[in-house]
Amino acid sequence: MSDIYKILRIDEMEYGCEGIPEGQEPKVEVTIETKDGSQFIMQIEDSLLYKLELNEGDSFTTDKEGNLAKI
Repeated sequence: MSDIYKILRIDEMEYGCEGIPEGQEPKVEVTIETKDGSQFIMQIEDSLLYKLELNEGDSFTTDKEGNLAKI
């Protein structure tokens, strides 16, 4: 069974005066909580969160390849 993660917070990334690196999609920093209560931050493409309709408070899981899926 895959782990379940909860999105606690979504923050825009700081790219500084250089902006988003050429050829890269804009990313956000997502604060995640695991089922045991530990927390960590992931960088995820903003467009992926929109595509999967993932927002703060939502839960998701990952498959063997690391792809996200909303629960």
